[in-house]
Amino acid sequence: MSTELSEQELIRRAKLEEIKKLGIDPYPAPLFEVNAAAKTILEAFTAEKAEEFKSISIAGRVMTIRDMGKACFVNLQDATGKIQLYIRRDDICPTEDKATYDLLFKKYTDIGDIIGVTGYVFITKMGETSIHVTSLKLLSKSLRPLPVVKRDEQGHAFDEVTDPEFRYRRRYVDLIINPHVKETFIKRTQMINTIREFYNSKGYLEVDTPVLQAIPGGATARPFVTHHNTLDIPMYLRIANELYLKRLIVGGFEGVYEFSRNFRNEGMDRTHNPEFTVMELYVAYKDYDWMMDITEELIEKIAMNLNGSTQVKVGENTIDFKRPFKRISMYDSIKEFTGIDISGMEEAQLREVCKQLRIEIDHSMGKGKLIDEIFGAKCEGNYIQPAFITDYPVEMSPLTKKHRSKAGLVERFELMVNGKELANAYSELNDPIDQRERFEEQVKLMERGDHEAMFIDQDFLRALEYGMPPTAGIGIGIDRLAMIMTDSPSIQDVLFFPQMRPELTAADHEKKQDIASDKK
Repeated sequence: MSTELSEQELIRRAKLEEIKKLGIDPYPAPLFEVNAAAKTILEAFTAEKAEEFKSISIAGRVMTIRDMGKACFVNLQDATGKIQLYIRRDDICPTEDKATYDLLFKKYTDIGDIIGVTGYVFITKMGETSIHVTSLKLLSKSLRPLPVVKRDEQGHAFDEVTDPEFRYRRRYVDLIINPHVKETFIKRTQMINTIREFYNSKGYLEVDTPVLQAIPGGATARPFVTHHNTLDIPMYLRIANELYLKRLIVGGFEGVYEFSRNFRNEGMDRTHNPEFTVMELYVAYKDYDWMMDITEELIEKIAMNLNGSTQVKVGENTIDFKRPFKRISMYDSIKEFTGIDISGMEEAQLREVCKQLRIEIDHSMGKGKLIDEIFGAKCEGNYIQPAFITDYPVEMSPLTKKHRSKAGLVERFELMVNGKELANAYSELNDPIDQRERFEEQVKLMERGDHEAMFIDQDFLRALEYGMPPTAGIGIGIDRLAMIMTDSPSIQDVLFFPQMRPELTAADHEKKQDIASDKK
Protein backbone atom coordinates (compact mmCIF):
# COMPACT_ATOMS: atom_id res chain seq x y z
CA MET A 1 0.00 0.00 0.00
CA SER A 2 1.54 3.27 -1.12
CA THR A 3 2.14 5.97 1.50
CA GLU A 4 2.78 8.67 -1.12
CA LEU A 5 -0.03 11.20 -1.54
CA SER A 6 -1.57 11.76 -4.94
CA GLU A 7 -1.99 15.24 -6.37
CA GLN A 8 -5.69 15.20 -5.47
CA GLU A 9 -4.92 14.18 -1.89
CA LEU A 10 -2.39 17.00 -1.55
CA ILE A 11 -4.96 19.50 -2.84
CA ARG A 12 -7.54 18.30 -0.33
CA ARG A 13 -5.08 18.62 2.54
CA ALA A 14 -4.35 22.18 1.45
CA LYS A 15 -8.10 22.91 1.48
CA LEU A 16 -8.28 21.43 4.97
CA GLU A 17 -5.73 23.97 6.23
CA GLU A 18 -7.58 26.85 4.55
CA ILE A 19 -10.84 25.77 6.17
CA LYS A 20 -9.15 25.78 9.57
CA LYS A 21 -7.87 29.33 8.90
CA LEU A 22 -11.46 30.42 8.38
CA GLY A 23 -12.16 29.31 11.94
CA ILE A 24 -14.22 26.32 10.83
CA ASP A 25 -13.64 22.99 12.57
CA PRO A 26 -13.56 20.37 9.76
CA TYR A 27 -14.21 17.59 12.30
CA PRO A 28 -16.59 19.10 14.88
CA ALA A 29 -18.15 17.36 17.89
CA PRO A 30 -20.36 14.51 16.70
CA LEU A 31 -23.75 15.79 17.84
CA PHE A 32 -25.94 16.76 14.89
CA GLU A 33 -29.65 16.25 15.34
CA VAL A 34 -31.12 14.36 12.39
CA ASN A 35 -34.91 14.08 12.08
CA ALA A 36 -35.36 12.76 8.54
CA ALA A 37 -33.90 10.31 6.01
CA ALA A 38 -33.62 10.57 2.25
CA LYS A 39 -35.73 7.50 1.51
CA THR A 40 -38.52 8.55 3.88
CA ILE A 41 -38.71 12.04 2.36
CA LEU A 42 -38.79 10.74 -1.21
CA GLU A 43 -41.49 8.18 -0.40
CA ALA A 44 -43.70 10.31 1.85
CA PHE A 45 -43.53 13.89 0.55
CA THR A 46 -46.40 15.38 -1.44
CA ALA A 47 -47.39 19.00 -2.05
CA GLU A 48 -50.39 18.45 0.25
CA LYS A 49 -48.05 17.36 3.07
CA ALA A 50 -45.57 20.22 2.61
CA GLU A 51 -46.33 21.67 6.05
CA GLU A 52 -45.07 18.43 7.68
CA PHE A 53 -41.70 18.88 5.95
CA LYS A 54 -41.02 22.52 6.83
CA SER A 55 -38.22 21.78 9.26
CA ILE A 56 -36.02 18.97 7.98
CA SER A 57 -32.61 18.10 9.40
CA ILE A 58 -30.53 15.56 7.47
CA ALA A 59 -26.86 14.57 7.20
CA GLY A 60 -24.86 12.61 4.66
CA ARG A 61 -22.10 12.53 2.07
CA VAL A 62 -21.81 14.94 -0.86
CA MET A 63 -21.90 12.83 -4.03
CA THR A 64 -22.24 15.47 -6.76
CA ILE A 65 -22.13 19.29 -6.96
CA ARG A 66 -23.65 21.37 -9.76
CA ASP A 67 -22.53 24.99 -9.47
CA MET A 68 -25.15 27.52 -10.59
CA GLY A 69 -23.30 30.70 -9.56
CA LYS A 70 -25.12 32.04 -6.52
CA ALA A 71 -26.68 28.65 -5.92
CA CYS A 72 -25.87 24.99 -6.41
CA PHE A 73 -27.53 21.58 -6.49
CA VAL A 74 -25.93 18.88 -4.35
CA ASN A 75 -26.69 15.18 -4.38
CA LEU A 76 -26.56 14.05 -0.73
CA GLN A 77 -26.33 10.36 0.21
CA ASP A 78 -27.29 9.11 3.66
CA ALA A 79 -27.74 5.54 4.92
CA THR A 80 -31.09 5.18 3.14
CA GLY A 81 -30.37 6.68 -0.29
CA LYS A 82 -29.80 9.93 -2.15
CA ILE A 83 -31.69 13.20 -2.24
CA GLN A 84 -31.09 16.50 -3.97
CA LEU A 85 -30.26 19.65 -2.01
CA TYR A 86 -30.80 23.18 -3.31
CA ILE A 87 -28.30 25.49 -1.64
CA ARG A 88 -28.55 29.24 -2.25
CA ARG A 89 -25.91 31.63 -1.03
CA ASP A 90 -28.38 34.20 0.35
CA ASP A 91 -30.10 31.53 2.46
CA ILE A 92 -27.13 30.03 4.26
CA CYS A 93 -24.92 33.11 4.76
CA PRO A 94 -25.57 36.42 6.50
CA THR A 95 -25.78 39.41 4.13
CA GLU A 96 -22.39 40.72 5.21
CA ASP A 97 -20.68 37.32 4.83
CA LYS A 98 -21.38 36.18 1.25
CA ALA A 99 -17.74 35.13 0.90
CA THR A 100 -18.23 32.19 3.25
CA TYR A 101 -20.54 30.48 0.76
CA ASP A 102 -18.13 31.04 -2.11
CA LEU A 103 -15.21 29.73 -0.08
CA LEU A 104 -17.01 26.67 1.27
CA PHE A 105 -19.03 25.55 -1.70
CA LYS A 106 -17.16 26.96 -4.67
CA LYS A 107 -13.64 26.45 -3.43
CA TYR A 108 -13.27 24.11 -0.49
CA THR A 109 -16.13 21.58 -0.69
CA ASP A 110 -15.35 18.26 -2.36
CA ILE A 111 -17.29 15.18 -3.35
CA GLY A 112 -17.08 12.83 -0.39
CA ASP A 113 -17.37 15.53 2.30
CA ILE A 114 -19.96 14.85 4.99
CA ILE A 115 -22.34 17.70 5.78
CA GLY A 116 -25.43 18.33 7.86
CA VAL A 117 -28.21 20.62 6.62
CA THR A 118 -31.56 21.95 7.73
CA GLY A 119 -34.30 23.24 5.46
CA TYR A 120 -37.67 22.45 3.94
CA VAL A 121 -38.80 20.03 1.24
CA PHE A 122 -40.14 21.22 -2.11
CA ILE A 123 -40.52 19.99 -5.69
CA THR A 124 -38.35 21.63 -8.35
CA LYS A 125 -39.60 22.79 -11.77
CA MET A 126 -38.15 19.53 -13.12
CA GLY A 127 -40.40 17.61 -10.75
CA GLU A 128 -37.66 16.37 -8.40
CA THR A 129 -38.31 16.21 -4.65
CA SER A 130 -35.52 18.27 -3.03
CA ILE A 131 -34.51 20.02 0.17
CA HIS A 132 -34.16 23.81 0.12
CA VAL A 133 -31.26 24.31 2.54
CA THR A 134 -31.44 27.11 5.10
CA SER A 135 -28.38 26.19 7.18
CA LEU A 136 -25.35 24.02 6.58
CA LYS A 137 -22.54 22.56 8.66
CA LEU A 138 -19.39 20.71 7.61
CA LEU A 139 -19.21 17.50 9.68
CA SER A 140 -16.20 15.74 8.15
CA LYS A 141 -13.74 16.75 5.44
CA SER A 142 -12.87 13.94 3.02
CA LEU A 143 -9.13 13.78 2.27
CA ARG A 144 -9.28 11.06 -0.38
CA PRO A 145 -11.27 11.37 -3.62
CA LEU A 146 -13.89 8.73 -4.27
CA PRO A 147 -13.38 6.59 -7.39
CA VAL A 148 -14.96 8.02 -10.51
CA VAL A 149 -17.79 5.78 -11.61
CA LYS A 150 -17.42 5.07 -15.32
CA ARG A 151 -20.24 3.43 -17.24
CA ASP A 152 -20.51 1.68 -20.59
CA GLU A 153 -23.14 2.38 -23.23
CA GLN A 154 -25.64 0.17 -21.39
CA GLY A 155 -25.08 2.10 -18.16
CA HIS A 156 -23.17 -0.68 -16.38
CA ALA A 157 -20.42 0.49 -14.01
CA PHE A 158 -16.86 -0.68 -14.55
CA ASP A 159 -13.29 0.15 -13.44
CA GLU A 160 -12.40 0.20 -9.71
CA VAL A 161 -15.98 0.19 -8.47
CA THR A 162 -16.58 -3.27 -9.93
CA ASP A 163 -13.09 -4.74 -9.40
CA PRO A 164 -13.42 -7.44 -6.68
CA GLU A 165 -9.88 -6.82 -5.37
CA PHE A 166 -10.71 -3.14 -4.82
CA ARG A 167 -14.22 -3.76 -3.49
CA TYR A 168 -13.29 -6.46 -0.95
CA ARG A 169 -10.17 -4.68 0.27
CA ARG A 170 -11.89 -1.28 0.60
CA ARG A 171 -15.40 -2.34 1.54
CA TYR A 172 -16.01 1.09 3.04
CA VAL A 173 -15.57 2.66 -0.42
CA ASP A 174 -17.59 -0.11 -2.06
CA LEU A 175 -20.53 0.69 0.23
CA ILE A 176 -20.34 4.39 -0.66
CA ILE A 177 -20.07 3.99 -4.43
CA ASN A 178 -22.27 0.89 -4.72
CA PRO A 179 -25.02 1.49 -2.13
CA HIS A 180 -26.99 -1.51 -3.46
CA VAL A 181 -24.30 -3.69 -1.81
CA LYS A 182 -25.85 -2.74 1.55
CA GLU A 183 -28.96 -4.72 0.61
CA THR A 184 -26.93 -7.95 0.66
CA PHE A 185 -25.80 -7.33 4.23
CA ILE A 186 -29.23 -6.11 5.36
CA LYS A 187 -30.69 -9.38 4.04
CA ARG A 188 -27.97 -11.33 5.80
CA THR A 189 -28.97 -9.74 9.12
CA GLN A 190 -32.66 -10.38 8.41
CA MET A 191 -31.78 -14.02 7.73
CA ILE A 192 -29.95 -14.36 11.04
CA ASN A 193 -32.81 -12.66 12.87
CA THR A 194 -35.27 -15.10 11.27
CA ILE A 195 -33.21 -18.07 12.49
CA ARG A 196 -32.94 -16.57 15.97
CA GLU A 197 -36.69 -15.86 16.20
CA PHE A 198 -37.51 -19.35 14.88
CA TYR A 199 -35.42 -21.13 17.52
CA ASN A 200 -36.39 -18.75 20.33
CA SER A 201 -40.07 -19.41 19.58
CA LYS A 202 -39.41 -23.11 20.20
CA GLY A 203 -37.79 -22.41 23.57
CA TYR A 204 -34.16 -23.00 22.62
CA LEU A 205 -31.48 -20.94 24.37
CA GLU A 206 -28.86 -18.91 22.52
CA VAL A 207 -25.45 -19.33 24.18
CA ASP A 208 -21.77 -18.40 23.80
CA THR A 209 -18.87 -20.86 23.90
CA PRO A 210 -15.08 -20.31 23.81
CA VAL A 211 -13.38 -19.12 20.62
CA LEU A 212 -9.91 -19.77 22.05
CA GLN A 213 -9.63 -23.48 22.86
CA ALA A 214 -7.00 -25.80 24.31
CA ILE A 215 -8.15 -28.59 21.95
CA PRO A 216 -9.59 -27.87 18.48
CA GLY A 217 -12.49 -30.31 18.47
CA GLY A 218 -15.89 -30.81 16.88
CA ALA A 219 -14.82 -31.09 13.24
CA THR A 220 -12.19 -32.51 10.92
CA ALA A 221 -10.23 -29.41 9.93
CA ARG A 222 -6.78 -27.85 10.22
CA PRO A 223 -6.70 -25.25 13.03
CA PHE A 224 -4.94 -21.93 13.51
CA VAL A 225 -2.40 -22.24 16.33
CA THR A 226 -1.31 -19.57 18.81
CA HIS A 227 0.35 -19.49 22.23
CA HIS A 228 -0.99 -18.40 25.61
CA ASN A 229 1.89 -16.65 27.35
CA THR A 230 0.58 -16.79 30.93
CA LEU A 231 -0.37 -20.47 30.82
CA ASP A 232 2.57 -21.26 28.52
CA ILE A 233 0.50 -23.63 26.39
CA PRO A 234 -0.51 -23.81 22.72
CA MET A 235 -4.04 -22.60 22.00
CA TYR A 236 -6.26 -22.92 18.95
CA LEU A 237 -8.90 -20.76 17.33
CA ARG A 238 -12.01 -22.90 17.29
CA ILE A 239 -12.81 -24.95 14.22
CA ALA A 240 -16.24 -25.78 15.67
CA ASN A 241 -18.26 -25.28 18.85
CA GLU A 242 -19.95 -28.69 18.82
CA LEU A 243 -18.26 -30.30 21.81
CA TYR A 244 -19.00 -27.32 24.08
CA LEU A 245 -22.67 -27.22 23.10
CA LYS A 246 -22.95 -30.94 23.83
CA ARG A 247 -21.47 -30.30 27.27
CA LEU A 248 -24.44 -27.97 27.87
CA ILE A 249 -26.85 -30.74 26.86
CA VAL A 250 -25.09 -32.97 29.42
CA GLY A 251 -25.58 -30.15 31.93
CA GLY A 252 -29.36 -30.24 31.51
CA PHE A 253 -30.28 -27.75 28.77
CA GLU A 254 -32.66 -29.41 26.32
CA GLY A 255 -32.08 -27.05 23.40
CA VAL A 256 -29.12 -24.70 22.79
CA TYR A 257 -27.83 -22.87 19.73
CA GLU A 258 -25.01 -20.49 18.85
CA PHE A 259 -23.93 -18.35 15.91
CA SER A 260 -20.32 -19.48 15.97
CA ARG A 261 -17.39 -17.65 14.40
CA ASN A 262 -15.09 -20.47 13.29
CA PHE A 263 -11.54 -20.50 11.90
CA ARG A 264 -10.00 -23.15 9.65
CA ASN A 265 -6.46 -22.92 8.32
CA GLU A 266 -7.35 -24.23 4.89
CA GLY A 267 -7.88 -23.14 1.29
CA MET A 268 -9.64 -20.02 0.05
CA ASP A 269 -12.01 -19.91 -2.90
CA ARG A 270 -15.43 -18.55 -3.79
CA THR A 271 -17.15 -20.74 -1.15
CA HIS A 272 -14.40 -20.85 1.53
CA ASN A 273 -13.01 -18.15 3.80
CA PRO A 274 -10.68 -19.03 6.71
CA GLU A 275 -13.00 -17.13 9.07
CA PHE A 276 -16.67 -18.01 8.70
CA THR A 277 -19.96 -18.24 10.59
CA VAL A 278 -21.91 -21.39 11.42
CA MET A 279 -25.13 -21.70 13.38
CA GLU A 280 -25.15 -24.88 15.49
CA LEU A 281 -28.24 -26.24 17.25
CA TYR A 282 -28.51 -29.21 19.66
CA VAL A 283 -31.82 -30.55 20.96
CA ALA A 284 -32.15 -33.40 23.45
CA TYR A 285 -34.41 -36.42 22.86
CA LYS A 286 -34.48 -35.86 19.06
CA ASP A 287 -32.82 -37.62 16.10
CA TYR A 288 -31.66 -36.79 12.60
CA ASP A 289 -35.07 -37.52 11.03
CA TRP A 290 -36.64 -34.90 13.28
CA MET A 291 -33.79 -32.52 12.44
CA MET A 292 -34.49 -32.88 8.70
CA ASP A 293 -38.12 -31.90 9.29
CA ILE A 294 -37.33 -28.81 11.36
CA THR A 295 -34.55 -27.73 8.97
CA GLU A 296 -36.96 -27.84 6.01
CA GLU A 297 -39.36 -25.68 8.00
CA LEU A 298 -36.63 -23.17 8.88
CA ILE A 299 -35.13 -22.81 5.38
CA GLU A 300 -38.55 -22.43 3.79
CA LYS A 301 -39.38 -19.70 6.32
CA ILE A 302 -36.11 -17.85 5.59
CA ALA A 303 -36.81 -17.86 1.86
CA MET A 304 -40.32 -16.50 2.42
CA ASN A 305 -39.18 -13.79 4.85
CA LEU A 306 -36.35 -12.56 2.64
CA ASN A 307 -37.82 -12.97 -0.84
CA GLY A 308 -41.57 -13.33 -0.38
CA SER A 309 -41.47 -16.71 -2.11
CA THR A 310 -40.07 -20.20 -1.62
CA GLN A 311 -38.37 -19.78 -5.01
CA VAL A 312 -34.99 -18.04 -5.01
CA LYS A 313 -33.02 -17.05 -8.09
CA VAL A 314 -29.37 -18.11 -7.79
CA GLY A 315 -27.33 -17.35 -10.88
CA GLU A 316 -28.99 -19.18 -13.77
CA ASN A 317 -30.91 -21.50 -11.42
CA THR A 318 -34.23 -21.07 -9.65
CA ILE A 319 -34.13 -23.00 -6.38
CA ASP A 320 -37.40 -23.91 -4.70
CA PHE A 321 -37.30 -24.30 -0.90
CA LYS A 322 -40.88 -25.55 -0.67
CA ARG A 323 -41.08 -28.55 1.66
CA PRO A 324 -40.40 -31.48 1.50
CA PHE A 325 -36.81 -31.74 0.20
CA LYS A 326 -35.41 -34.78 -1.61
CA ARG A 327 -33.78 -37.45 0.59
CA ILE A 328 -31.23 -39.99 -0.69
CA SER A 329 -28.50 -42.06 0.99
CA MET A 330 -24.84 -41.33 0.21
CA TYR A 331 -24.22 -44.83 -1.22
CA ASP A 332 -27.31 -44.57 -3.46
CA SER A 333 -26.16 -41.14 -4.64
CA ILE A 334 -22.70 -42.46 -5.55
CA LYS A 335 -24.26 -45.42 -7.36
CA GLU A 336 -26.61 -43.09 -9.26
CA PHE A 337 -23.86 -40.84 -10.58
CA THR A 338 -20.99 -43.33 -11.01
CA GLY A 339 -22.75 -46.63 -11.59
CA ILE A 340 -20.60 -48.17 -8.82
CA ASP A 341 -21.94 -49.70 -5.61
CA ILE A 342 -19.26 -48.95 -2.98
CA SER A 343 -21.21 -50.36 -0.03
CA GLY A 344 -19.11 -52.96 1.75
CA MET A 345 -15.85 -51.92 0.05
CA GLU A 346 -12.63 -51.72 2.06
CA GLU A 347 -9.91 -49.07 1.72
CA ALA A 348 -7.93 -50.88 -1.00
CA GLN A 349 -11.05 -51.33 -3.14
CA LEU A 350 -12.01 -47.68 -2.69
CA ARG A 351 -8.55 -46.63 -3.84
CA GLU A 352 -9.10 -48.62 -7.02
CA VAL A 353 -12.47 -46.92 -7.53
CA CYS A 354 -10.84 -43.50 -7.15
CA LYS A 355 -8.19 -44.53 -9.68
CA GLN A 356 -10.90 -45.75 -12.06
CA LEU A 357 -12.81 -42.45 -11.67
CA ARG A 358 -9.59 -40.41 -11.99
CA ILE A 359 -9.98 -38.84 -8.56
CA GLU A 360 -6.77 -37.52 -7.04
CA ILE A 361 -5.99 -39.03 -3.61
CA ASP A 362 -2.99 -39.51 -1.31
CA HIS A 363 -1.67 -42.09 1.17
CA SER A 364 -2.97 -40.20 4.25
CA MET A 365 -6.62 -40.74 3.27
CA GLY A 366 -8.50 -43.45 5.09
CA LYS A 367 -11.75 -45.11 4.06
CA GLY A 368 -13.95 -42.19 5.11
CA LYS A 369 -11.88 -39.59 3.27
CA LEU A 370 -11.85 -41.70 0.09
CA ILE A 371 -15.64 -41.98 0.09
CA ASP A 372 -15.89 -38.26 0.74
CA GLU A 373 -13.63 -37.56 -2.26
CA ILE A 374 -15.79 -39.76 -4.52
CA PHE A 375 -19.00 -38.06 -3.43
CA GLY A 376 -17.48 -34.57 -3.72
CA ALA A 377 -16.08 -35.19 -7.19
CA LYS A 378 -18.99 -37.07 -8.77
CA CYS A 379 -22.19 -36.29 -6.87
CA GLU A 380 -22.25 -33.07 -4.85
CA GLY A 381 -22.39 -30.65 -7.78
CA ASN A 382 -25.48 -32.32 -9.22
CA TYR A 383 -27.74 -31.28 -6.34
CA ILE A 384 -29.04 -27.86 -7.33
CA GLN A 385 -32.45 -28.23 -5.67
CA PRO A 386 -32.38 -28.88 -1.88
CA ALA A 387 -31.53 -32.49 -1.07
CA PHE A 388 -30.69 -34.33 2.14
CA ILE A 389 -27.82 -36.80 1.63
CA THR A 390 -28.24 -39.37 4.41
CA ASP A 391 -26.65 -42.38 6.08
CA TYR A 392 -22.90 -41.83 5.86
CA PRO A 393 -20.24 -44.50 6.48
CA VAL A 394 -19.08 -44.62 10.09
CA GLU A 395 -15.46 -43.79 9.11
CA MET A 396 -16.56 -40.34 7.89
CA SER A 397 -18.39 -39.37 11.05
CA PRO A 398 -16.50 -39.75 14.34
CA LEU A 399 -19.11 -37.86 16.38
CA THR A 400 -22.23 -39.55 15.03
CA LYS A 401 -24.43 -42.34 16.43
CA LYS A 402 -24.30 -45.62 14.51
CA HIS A 403 -27.33 -46.28 12.35
CA ARG A 404 -30.03 -48.17 14.22
CA SER A 405 -30.67 -50.59 11.31
CA LYS A 406 -27.85 -50.28 8.73
CA ALA A 407 -24.51 -51.79 9.73
CA GLY A 408 -21.43 -49.72 8.97
CA LEU A 409 -23.40 -46.48 8.61
CA VAL A 410 -24.28 -43.57 10.90
CA GLU A 411 -27.36 -41.39 11.28
CA ARG A 412 -26.09 -38.31 9.53
CA PHE A 413 -27.28 -36.01 6.77
CA GLU A 414 -25.88 -33.13 4.79
CA LEU A 415 -28.14 -30.62 3.08
CA MET A 416 -26.98 -29.91 -0.47
CA VAL A 417 -28.16 -26.80 -2.30
CA ASN A 418 -26.86 -25.33 -5.55
CA GLY A 419 -24.15 -27.98 -5.71
CA LYS A 420 -22.67 -27.27 -2.28
CA GLU A 421 -23.06 -28.44 1.32
CA LEU A 422 -25.23 -26.03 3.29
CA ALA A 423 -25.75 -27.97 6.54
CA ASN A 424 -24.42 -31.02 8.38
CA ALA A 425 -26.42 -32.87 11.03
CA TYR A 426 -26.30 -36.01 13.20
CA SER A 427 -28.06 -38.15 15.64
CA GLU A 428 -25.29 -37.39 18.12
CA LEU A 429 -23.05 -40.12 19.48
CA ASN A 430 -23.62 -40.32 23.24
CA ASP A 431 -21.86 -43.63 23.99
CA PRO A 432 -18.59 -42.59 25.72
CA ILE A 433 -16.89 -45.96 25.02
CA ASP A 434 -17.70 -45.82 21.31
CA GLN A 435 -16.70 -42.14 21.21
CA ARG A 436 -13.27 -42.87 22.72
CA GLU A 437 -12.66 -45.58 20.11
CA ARG A 438 -13.65 -43.19 17.30
CA PHE A 439 -11.24 -40.56 18.62
CA GLU A 440 -8.45 -43.14 18.77
CA GLU A 441 -9.08 -43.97 15.11
CA GLN A 442 -8.71 -40.25 14.34
CA VAL A 443 -5.33 -40.23 16.10
CA LYS A 444 -4.17 -43.04 13.80
CA LEU A 445 -5.20 -40.95 10.78
CA MET A 446 -3.29 -37.99 12.21
CA GLU A 447 -0.20 -40.18 12.51
CA ARG A 448 -0.59 -41.06 8.82
CA GLY A 449 -0.37 -37.37 7.98
CA ASP A 450 -4.03 -36.31 7.95
CA HIS A 451 -3.81 -32.71 9.27
CA GLU A 452 -7.62 -32.50 9.53
CA ALA A 453 -8.07 -35.51 11.83
CA MET A 454 -9.60 -34.85 15.26
CA PHE A 455 -7.74 -34.51 18.55
CA ILE A 456 -8.89 -36.52 21.57
CA ASP A 457 -10.81 -34.23 23.95
CA GLN A 458 -10.53 -36.00 27.31
CA ASP A 459 -12.82 -33.55 29.09
CA PHE A 460 -15.54 -34.06 26.50
CA LEU A 461 -15.26 -37.81 26.98
CA ARG A 462 -15.54 -37.27 30.73
CA ALA A 463 -18.71 -35.22 30.16
CA LEU A 464 -20.23 -38.04 28.09
CA GLU A 465 -19.44 -40.46 30.92
CA TYR A 466 -21.79 -38.46 33.15
CA GLY A 467 -24.50 -39.21 30.56
CA MET A 468 -25.79 -37.24 27.56
CA PRO A 469 -29.39 -37.82 26.48
CA PRO A 470 -30.14 -38.86 22.88
CA THR A 471 -29.58 -35.65 20.93
CA ALA A 472 -29.91 -34.25 17.43
CA GLY A 473 -27.46 -31.58 16.27
CA ILE A 474 -26.94 -29.49 13.15
CA GLY A 475 -24.54 -26.91 11.80
CA ILE A 476 -25.76 -24.52 9.07
CA GLY A 477 -23.26 -22.46 7.08
CA ILE A 478 -24.51 -18.91 7.50
CA ASP A 479 -22.24 -17.44 4.82
CA ARG A 480 -23.25 -20.01 2.20
CA LEU A 481 -26.92 -19.62 3.10
CA ALA A 482 -26.52 -15.85 2.68
CA MET A 483 -24.90 -16.41 -0.74
CA ILE A 484 -27.96 -18.36 -1.86
CA MET A 485 -30.58 -16.05 -0.39
CA THR A 486 -28.92 -12.93 -1.88
CA ASP A 487 -27.81 -14.49 -5.21
CA SER A 488 -24.16 -13.71 -4.45
CA PRO A 489 -21.60 -15.67 -6.53
CA SER A 490 -18.79 -15.54 -3.94
CA ILE A 491 -18.50 -15.86 -0.18
CA GLN A 492 -16.50 -12.61 -0.26
CA ASP A 493 -19.70 -10.84 -1.38
CA VAL A 494 -21.51 -11.70 1.87
CA LEU A 495 -18.62 -10.90 4.25
CA PHE A 496 -17.99 -7.26 5.07
CA PHE A 497 -14.26 -7.85 5.34
CA PRO A 498 -13.14 -11.11 3.69
CA GLN A 499 -9.60 -12.36 4.20
CA MET A 500 -7.18 -10.86 1.64
CA ARG A 501 -3.50 -11.14 0.90
CA PRO A 502 -1.48 -8.24 2.39
CA GLU A 503 -1.67 -5.18 0.16
CA LEU A 504 1.57 -4.58 -1.72
CA THR A 505 3.50 -1.35 -1.12
CA ALA A 506 5.28 0.60 -3.85
CA ALA A 507 8.54 -0.99 -2.66
CA ASP A 508 6.97 -4.45 -3.01
CA HIS A 509 5.97 -3.69 -6.60
CA GLU A 510 9.50 -2.49 -7.40
CA LYS A 511 10.97 -5.65 -5.85
CA LYS A 512 8.69 -7.84 -7.98
CA GLN A 513 9.74 -5.95 -11.10
CA ASP A 514 13.42 -6.37 -10.20
CA ILE A 515 12.94 -10.12 -9.70
CA ALA A 516 11.17 -10.39 -13.05
CA SER A 517 14.00 -8.47 -14.73
CA ASP A 518 16.62 -10.74 -13.13
CA LYS A 519 14.80 -13.83 -14.42
CA LYS A 520 14.92 -12.46 -17.94
